[in-house]
Amino acid sequence: MIVLIGGASHTGKTLLADKLVKKYGYACISQDLLKMGLIRGGVTSIDVKDIDALRPYLWNITREIVVTALENGQSLIVEGCYIPMNYRDYFNESQLKYIRFVCLVMSEKYVRSRWKDIVSHANDIEKRLDDSDLETERLVRCNEYFLRRCKECDAPYVLIDEEYNVNWLPFETT
Repeated sequence: MIVLIGGASHTGKTLLADKLVKKYGYACISQDLLKMGLIRGGVTSIDVKDIDALRPYLWNITREIVVTALENGQSLIVEGCYIPMNYRDYFNESQLKYIRFVCLVMSEKYVRSRWKDIVSHANDIEKRLDDSDLETERLVRCNEYFLRRCKECDAPYVLIDEEYNVNWLPFETT
């Protein structure tokens, strides 16, 4: 089984992945860790903030890792904001039988009313070295983008609107 967890920054992708790793024992890849390894290792010169260049670059690598895991019969969780909402277009029908996807999306209401909570939980799993560019309007826009893309691509998503709960999944993983 492959579990893909997408969504904007600060929506809890890494937290959900961590809980699934503990529950199911699956291996996990963070696209942020992959990104920083490739950048710090000198494999790419793409700037860490160049999302438009990073998205296809990291997705191409991630997609081939997923295909390899499927070929080897391995279970894997992949989390990151570089997973495209049209992920289905990159796999064949037999591969898609073993892939589950969810996008975590915070509503504008949630972002605005829970801003202090979002900021206070930013380092629950990973220790962010520089979170200075985190701002309410940017996070609202990013979540609106992911929600729009999910709807356009008919991709499964969880809308975080009232309470934050990382114990949900819109699919079975076993």
